[in-house]
Amino acid sequence: MRDFRIYWLGMLISLIGTWIQAVALNWLVFQLTNSVFLLGVVGFLSSIPIFLLSLFGGVVADRMNKRNILLFTQSSFMVLAFILAFLTQIKLITPLQIMFIAVINGIVMAFDAPSRQAVVVELAGKEYLFNAIALSSVAFNASRIIGPALAGILVAGMGMSGCFYINGISFLAVIIALLLIKTNDGIRKDYKHAMVADLIAGLRLIKDNRVILILITMVGITSLFGISYVILMPIFANDILKVGVKGLGMLMSAAGIGALIAGLLLARLGDFKYKGKLLILSSLIFSFSLVLFSLSKVYLFSLFTLIFIGWGSVIAIALINTILQTMVNDEFRGRVMSVFMFTFAGIFPFGNLLAGVLSHFFGVSTTVMLCGIVLSAFFIIINILYPDIRNI
Repeated sequence: MRDFRIYWLGMLISLIGTWIQAVALNWLVFQLTNSVFLLGVVGFLSSIPIFLLSLFGGVVADRMNKRNILLFTQSSFMVLAFILAFLTQIKLITPLQIMFIAVINGIVMAFDAPSRQAVVVELAGKEYLFNAIALSSVAFNASRIIGPALAGILVAGMGMSGCFYINGISFLAVIIALLLIKTNDGIRKDYKHAMVADLIAGLRLIKDNRVILILITMVGITSLFGISYVILMPIFANDILKVGVKGLGMLMSAAGIGALIAGLLLARLGDFKYKGKLLILSSLIFSFSLVLFSLSKVYLFSLFTLIFIGWGSVIAIALINTILQTMVNDEFRGRVMSVFMFTFAGIFPFGNLLAGVLSHFFGVSTTVMLCGIVLSAFFIIINILYPDIRNI
């Protein structure tokens, strides 16, 4: 577990920087454009390459050393952050440039995410897989608390360019960690099959296993209707709750607190029974909380509902991640996790775009409420029609 601990610490520092940039970038786009629709467009462009390329990213992860892939992708993220910081500092940044950087960032992410998901089992071992995934969730969600809270302070004190520079520097932590660890990923020696053939083999594996297929579908529906509330948060903070950029940081951190509690709970539980029942319960809590958040006009109540949104979403996604990784052989791990990321992050841009369009016509509160209702209905149907999921 030594290598996993080093990797975990480096990733935590890097993720804090990423969340600082995410909050600052949303605020920058909103200041430059004052447009809900363009917030959705930027979110769409940052994620659409994942939809188009992440499946091939999984094939690459199964063929190559995952540490080397991550060294390249994390270094690329660092360069992009510095470019964004410099353009913002000299006041030449435009919405078009932000969109271009978002696309390049998404292309890199398409190859980064499958390897980042699949490398965990190589660093921690299968016997500690559940705990490792839970701890990875803790790192991600601790950063969701620390990053946005710092962003609210740093935007006011250093400006948005300072936030982007901090993010660029933070990538050094994970790059150094990757240089210090070793992976034993059983690199495939057989390259007789074309990448498309390998991809098709992975998709066939998923299609033929009903449980895996349903879990992947749950991730996709959640991504389409449940996660886009994040890009609408500046409007909730500015126009509905009227708490400004510092309030925005606290709203983002509230969801992170719930998510952190979820990660710590899963790490404490370990490899427990009745994962399926907890999966359904957490999914329903997440969707119901979205509806409550959409109806709130009170800042403190909004913070309260966001804690449950963060808790429910992380429990559900972490459980699905773990179940998938324990159900597949090492040979297919990268491809299955690429499909996981495809349905999570790849469908996410369509959720962002849908949220932007609906918010333009109906307002952000109505949009989030409708998404929460759709998700609630979907999870109830899954619970009724597919009892196999409850019994995992």
